[in-house]
Amino acid sequence: MGTVVSIDFETADAGADSACAVGMARVENGMVVRTLYHLLRPPRTRVQFTEIHGLTWPMLKDQPSFGEYWPTMIAFMKDADYLVAHNASFDRRVLHGCCKAAGIGVPPIPFACTLKGARRMLPIPSRTLSAVCGHLGIDLQHHHAGSDALAAAHIYLYLLENGMTAEGLRIK
Repeated sequence: MGTVVSIDFETADAGADSACAVGMARVENGMVVRTLYHLLRPPRTRVQFTEIHGLTWPMLKDQPSFGEYWPTMIAFMKDADYLVAHNASFDRRVLHGCCKAAGIGVPPIPFACTLKGARRMLPIPSRTLSAVCGHLGIDLQHHHAGSDALAAAHIYLYLLENGMTAEGLRIK
């Protein structure tokens, strides 16, 4: 089954470089073995999405920037075969945007998308993260990057246990 790292970002604004929180969960041999959550100082002081995630500039202003926190994140990703996210195109865009803004090379790890798998496998009307978690009985504090990343890891494991493959979940 290998090693995957699920990842989730919360953003301060519509900019791809505006990560203000990151959550990650490391899955090794079919089990979540570690989690990581940290607030990040976004590049701009205006936090437009407070109503979504509850984060404000006073909470974020003294946190490390993405570039300052990157060594911890890349160490957490070490030897990962895939990065996993629910709606992975969003989290990939944020990762790429933040890396570019910080002058950091993007890690060459492919993304797998649990939303893609949920659309193929789950007979429910909505495949949002909260709907999928409700259907599968996964605890979720939605829009908390740590909780969202852990939920994506559990959805990923469910999808694999039910016949999907990481390659089948890969996004281009």
